[in-house]
Amino acid sequence: MNYKEAGVDIEEGYRAVGKYREFAEGTLGPLKDSVLNRIGSFAGMFSLRDFIAPRNGVAMKDPVLVSGTDGVGTKLDIAFRMKKYDTVGIDCVAMCVNDILCHGARPLFFLDYLACGSLDAGIAASLVKGVATGCRETGCVLLGGETAEMPGFYDAGKYDMAGFAAGIVDRERIIDGSKIRPGDALVGLASSGAHSNGYSLIRKAIPDLSEDFGGMPIGMALLEPTRLYVRGILSLLEKIEIHGMAHITGGGFYENIPRMFPAGGPPLEAVIQSPAYEAGEQGAWTVPPVFGRIAQGVSRYGTAHQRGAGDAGLSLIKNDGELNRLMFNTFNMGIGLILALDEADAKAAAELLDNLGYPAWIIGRVEKAASHAGGPAVGSGGVRFV
Repeated sequence: MNYKEAGVDIEEGYRAVGKYREFAEGTLGPLKDSVLNRIGSFAGMFSLRDFIAPRNGVAMKDPVLVSGTDGVGTKLDIAFRMKKYDTVGIDCVAMCVNDILCHGARPLFFLDYLACGSLDAGIAASLVKGVATGCRETGCVLLGGETAEMPGFYDAGKYDMAGFAAGIVDRERIIDGSKIRPGDALVGLASSGAHSNGYSLIRKAIPDLSEDFGGMPIGMALLEPTRLYVRGILSLLEKIEIHGMAHITGGGFYENIPRMFPAGGPPLEAVIQSPAYEAGEQGAWTVPPVFGRIAQGVSRYGTAHQRGAGDAGLSLIKNDGELNRLMFNTFNMGIGLILALDEADAKAAAELLDNLGYPAWIIGRVEKAASHAGGPAVGSGGVRFV
């Protein structure tokens, strides 16, 4: 018996790596002189010389590396059922770089991990092509990665994908929430859909991916890749100080917003202005119809092909308190990133982001957590809708 007969096709792996190399080379851009080797080495090497040297006469006083890791999750199942493989790599990059961005870090490089039961070089290349797209859009280098073929462990046709990002920030410019104060405004940046969270629930709520949704199969709408916020936020940081940032991922508003609050000091809460759910309704932002369709499936009202299912679901979210809590505790609901900044800077920040192609709204404020029933204030981390 040889390795191929055991289920691992080395030649197919070589073909995949050959395709990866081209994609990785395409991410070098202005960082090409910082990359000291290329795909195929045992490790990736990245020089920090150009990032700690003086820029415009100013050098980093204390450069700090910031790292993050994440995966695509069960959104991959929808990609494989729809036979569309070139966007989930963008999700993989976005989930990592958006996280390190929350601390003010500029992404430098990215590594991916791809695992499968039986390798198809064409599919693997499409997955990595998406990774390269995400890297180019955020100005970081695809420095390396790993493709693991594990027959008998993963079913044939099943793939998993994860990623690892590293960025850099001067210690004095780290965003850690320590500057957040009561009275700060909360600015929300638009998401591009469900991003890469909640898909285990979505797959139960919407079993038929061929269902029509605004003239396309809903499976395609659910594959819209995660919005990459790096360029917009780095541009904003050149002009306006950001006190804290929250990437709205798994756990939605209720779990992620508190993560940006400082551990010490007075207990804080985020007071969020309610969004609009229906056409013509006033709200801080408008919840996208895809979340209405998800809610309609979650609540088991109507049929999968009911006309206006998205609108019906949005109405349910608005009027059903338990469903509303579930949705805002699972999904981003149209807001993928939230910034805390001085109230005086909020309008200018939202306008600047809008002009850069990142729709943004003032969606709330930070307040000192209120006392309840005469007892002590609730701990930092409260989220309240008004």
